[in-house]
Amino acid sequence: MTPPPRSWLFVPADSEKKIAKALASDADAVILDLEDSVAEARKPVARTIAAEALARAGEGPQRWVRINPLSTGLAEDDIAAVAGLPIAGLVLPKAESGADVARLAAMLDGADFRIHAVATETAASLFGLGAYVGAPRLAAMSWGAEDLSAALGASSKYDADGRLSFTFRMARSLCLAGAVAAGAQPVDGIFADFRDADGLRAEAEAAAREGFTGKLAIHPDQIAAINAAFTPSDEAVAAARRIVAAFAADPDAGTIALDGRMLDRPHLVSAEWLLARLRRWTR
Repeated sequence: MTPPPRSWLFVPADSEKKIAKALASDADAVILDLEDSVAEARKPVARTIAAEALARAGEGPQRWVRINPLSTGLAEDDIAAVAGLPIAGLVLPKAESGADVARLAAMLDGADFRIHAVATETAASLFGLGAYVGAPRLAAMSWGAEDLSAALGASSKYDADGRLSFTFRMARSLCLAGAVAAGAQPVDGIFADFRDADGLRAEAEAAAREGFTGKLAIHPDQIAAINAAFTPSDEAVAAARRIVAAFAADPDAGTIALDGRMLDRPHLVSAEWLLARLRRWTR
């Protein structure tokens, strides 16, 4: 089984140079963007550039394409441009519920593409984050603050202390819960200041602690920190193995004592999940 990408790197689909650089990076997934990073007049040429780049791409990161929103009338041409090419799937912007994912899935005419929904970019989307269970082809859900900020008319997504304000923390948390409920990978949003390595590292590590298993990126320089944050540390792996071994030694126990702590079955589930994720990355 292919492990879920830790790093999802956006690249403008109308730049051959940037696409080549992204595909040569250590990103686990590269998203060729036909939406926000491409001006309206350049979308036709971007489709051509993206299709040619994808057709000649060899080994390397998973390849995804962010199409334009279903409401724009541009998505059909985006899909046609990459149909039959070796990509993992499509990134669906402005998704508002699992119904949008189902609508996109119905447009794929048998193409073996998965779907990554960007699920918090409109006001209505916040009310649909629990409605992705059973959505066909759904592989991942991520949250985005920039479009949501514009949709809500917010002057800033940060509070006076420089932290995400309540509305955006709520959107982020609901996206995490909605993705897990739907059996999809929960992916944290972008960290906009690609020059702030310490800030990126702190945000990615916090996201990993909360349950996200990957993060969006906007620059190749962000990839190393993101990959590191979502790869279990040696210490965490050792602790998880000790927990699994302790429960295996006493399979009828509901709780066990280990290193001065009382642990129960949820601790075992968490440990097993961490080790399963590690195995998927080290095969």
